[in-house]
Amino acid sequence: MSTSNTSSTGNDGVDPAVRQELARLRDSIDNIDAAVVHMLAERFKATQQVGHLKAAHQLPPADPARESRQIARLRALAEDAKLDPAFAEKFLNFIIAEVIRHHERIAEDTGDSPATAH
Repeated sequence: MSTSNTSSTGNDGVDPAVRQELARLRDSIDNIDAAVVHMLAERFKATQQVGHLKAAHQLPPADPARESRQIARLRALAEDAKLDPAFAEKFLNFIIAEVIRHHERIAEDTGDSPATAH
């Protein structure tokens, strides 16, 4: 096992003020990551309810027209926020694919019986 440390974040020879600023920024990143996870959890709670509603009314799991509108909306929001719109679209496409997968599973699990309210 090598004992050399190629990380530029080690404590040796780094100005304490730089370490302090790095720690401050990382704390902020950690808080943002936690908020993103909680927001995604809330989003998926809502989409699960949509999936049950769709299954109860024999609606298709996917809604391509809405998905297109959401992608266009998110790309515009990303541009306004100075975030790469292509990245935002990839991120939303990943989420949409997961939501559709959940909706398909709910529809399969529901069959012809009405979905129970959650």
